[in-house]
Amino acid sequence: MFKSFLGHSPRWFKLVMIGFLIFNIISVPLLGKTITAWIIIGEFIFTLAMALKCYPLLTGGLLAIEVLFLNLTTAKHAYHEVEQNLEVILLLVFMVAGIYFMKPLLMFIFSKVFTKIKSKVVLSLLFVFLSAVLSAFLDALTVTAVLISVTVGFYGVYHKIHSSRVADYDEDGVLDSKELSGETLEQFRSFLRSLIMHGVVGTALGGVCTLVGEPQNLLIGERMGWDFVEFFKQMAPITMPVLGAGLLTTIFLEKTKTFGFGEQLPEVAREIIEKYTEEMDEKRTDAQKYHLMVQAVSAILLIIGLALHLAPVGFIGLGLIIIQTAFIGITEEHHLGKAFEEALPFTGLLVVFFVIVAMIHDQHLFKPIIDAALAMDISKQPAMFYLANGILSMISDNVFVATVYIGEVKAAFDSGAIDREHFEKLAIAINTGTNLPSVATPNGQAAFLFLLTSAIAPLINLSYFKMVKMAFPYTIVLGGVGLIGVIYHLS
Repeated sequence: MFKSFLGHSPRWFKLVMIGFLIFNIISVPLLGKTITAWIIIGEFIFTLAMALKCYPLLTGGLLAIEVLFLNLTTAKHAYHEVEQNLEVILLLVFMVAGIYFMKPLLMFIFSKVFTKIKSKVVLSLLFVFLSAVLSAFLDALTVTAVLISVTVGFYGVYHKIHSSRVADYDEDGVLDSKELSGETLEQFRSFLRSLIMHGVVGTALGGVCTLVGEPQNLLIGERMGWDFVEFFKQMAPITMPVLGAGLLTTIFLEKTKTFGFGEQLPEVAREIIEKYTEEMDEKRTDAQKYHLMVQAVSAILLIIGLALHLAPVGFIGLGLIIIQTAFIGITEEHHLGKAFEEALPFTGLLVVFFVIVAMIHDQHLFKPIIDAALAMDISKQPAMFYLANGILSMISDNVFVATVYIGEVKAAFDSGAIDREHFEKLAIAINTGTNLPSVATPNGQAAFLFLLTSAIAPLINLSYFKMVKMAFPYTIVLGGVGLIGVIYHLS
């Protein structure tokens, strides 16, 4: 029975999880619900950190069930959190599946980019900038799904060649299999790891700028009565310098080769991708060319639909699935099912996370921090709200943190405790605070958590702690420049 518990996870990890579950039951009468709730948050973060040992849906799910059993929150309140974030859940279920059917087009485009751009610095900047621009108009999770699909595709090409045990490159014009393993494989993994980390940081850089960049932006903009242009103008004095600082950080990290960045694309891997691209171009049939055209049209419709907000993001993703499969000719159910395999485990994990969020809300864990910030001198409040939101977003969901804070500030404004001008300053501080420092850990941003628990993470050896390490310089720069901007413009 013990061997079956959590499958092939290490024995010590199983014992730790059993210890957590037993300790939590004991700690409620001994330490009280509030302290137990904080302990469970720490345990939940631990399960995320051990994602490569055991998918956190299982371990985090056990903690979530225990939270309900200990009455630290209720199923009704957890459902309310899910209800509040239904659009994000629909996005995961349908948009990621829609991107799945666009993989041939994505591979076609990015393989050309990979082979044409030789400079790693230029390639990294392109990933950061494109991710930022796309996230400003689309959704960070959608952009992350694209990055994951592309990375999985390139790793798959490399692995396919590696598994074929080809002959000697020098004599026969084919790559030597010895060159495809060992140090070369690790170098290729490091190259892909650095690119995709640049990309997900780019989603944060662009996501903070606009009304549609992140879910909490829409919530804050709605409370403030800001439209798309007004929201951008209000945030620009802080977000534009942060974007510039982020791009400079990318150059610095690639030049200095620190914090896990700077690895070049191995020449043997470049040749594999070039040969693969040439072979695919030569072998591409008229039917495959037609499929690429359908995917290209679908991509244009996707961008138009998301940019103009013609429907909720999840609905647009479902439309993307329908259009592509209908015109490409995918008519069998099991072919459709493969598209949903990547996102559904993470969707389950997200629902588990909302149980933890409901516990945070019910136990009022953040309320003392909010009260302390509102009690400070009015000129210091924007900076303190930025810091408080940033720190809390590192350990909790930034959407939840923003929801709680903007609700409290709106209540203070409605009661006459603060005026409209100060209300706007605090709203800007809350938005930037929840979006920028939250890149420190996968807990804060759904895009980071999605990457950590995706199929590509174990393939490129991207663990929780490695992600934290690689995000650290960006956290310092983005968080620091954002704080300077808040102090200078809002205090």
